[in-house]
Formats: sequence, C-alpha cells, structure tokens
Amino acid sequence: MGRDRKPVDDGGAAFGPDVSRRSFLRGMGIGALASAAPARLLPAQEEAARDPAVRGPGAVPVEIRVNGKKRRLEVEPRVTLLDALRERLDVTGPKKVCDRAECGACTVLLDGKAAYACTLLAVDCEGADVTTVEGLAPEGEMHAVSRAFVECDGYQCGFCTPGMVVATKALLDRFPRPTAEQVRIGLSGNVCRCGAHTKILQAVETASKSLGQGGR
Repeated sequence: MGRDRKPVDDGGAAFGPDVSRRSFLRGMGIGALASAAPARLLPAQEEAARDPAVRGPGAVPVEIRVNGKKRRLEVEPRVTLLDALRERLDVTGPKKVCDRAECGACTVLLDGKAAYACTLLAVDCEGADVTTVEGLAPEGEMHAVSRAFVECDGYQCGFCTPGMVVATKALLDRFPRPTAEQVRIGLSGNVCRCGAHTKILQAVETASKSLGQGGR
C-alpha cells in the first residue's frame, strides 16, 4: 500500500509542496543574473566618487611632521593620530589608556597646542606639526620640564607622565610664571591615577623657575 505521490509537472521531482525542479532552476537563473549586476556602492564610496576631495574609505597617503621630521604613511581615515604614532611610526611616548579623551596620557602638541591624540584622526593632521614627549629636547638631552619631574619625583608608575610633561610644556609656553589657578586649569585634563599631583605641582613650579633662568 503506497501513499499517493504528489503530482508534479514535467520538470522533474518535487522540491517542496509548490516547488518543482524546473521552477527551482528558473529561480536560480534569476538569482545568478541579479548577482552579476553591478554592486551598489556604499554611501561613503558614492560620496568619494562624486567628490574627489573626499578621502577614503581605503588607506590614503598622509604626511605629518613628527618631532621635526616629515613622516609619510598610508592610513584609513578611521585611524587616530595616536594609533598612527604608536603603531605605524613607532613613536610610543603618547600612551593609550582611556582612548576617549578623559585621562590625558596621549597628550601631544599639535601646532604648539596641547591636544589629545586619541581624538584626532591622522588624516585631519595632514601637514600639521606634531610634537611628542620624545621631541621636546634634542636626542640624549632632557627638557627642563622632564628634568623637573625627575627632580621633584612627580610620578609613581610613570604611565601618565609623558602626557603630563607635554601638557606642562604647553602650559608654560602660555604662562611662563603661572598662578596656582592657571596650573590647576592647565593640567585639569591630565589624570594621575597614582595620586602624585602634589609633587607634579612642585615639578611645574620648578620647571617654571628653570625656564625663567634660561634653562630649557
């Protein structure tokens, strides 16, 4: 006793309640034609195609002056200045800690002003002058600010220190003899998780005096 078989068209065996081999193959052919059609560009690609000034989404050439030297690299537009410095140029003074502009460990000088490298895109720094803690003094020497941090023991673990030194340099460039309030505001964007702020303040005062006496 056999169960009644579902009648099918002359295309062959049934693939389901309403699908025959012929209709299945016909659908596959339509799908192949659709896949062969030109793929639609992503919005960013469409914008780049319309406007030659738009860079990306792939890697693009960038030239940045880092610690007095022109450096050329290719990065995707999403790459931050911090990652470009550390991972592409092996400039590791700026530290990657919070990665969201809260701790200041990545502070660099961008055209002479303190900036968080983790919030800047490398492509936006095209042609800019970037100075990290490594570039504050000639190789083999210590800048007055760095020396003051050592003399005053203005650190503990040292992870925040490069950014703190650069921020202090920017502060003293603006205010050679800063008031306590100016120091507090000037370094408010840099956090020492070890709590060495008292000695950091001493280091700022010491550096200010040293620079005022012709030190560097």
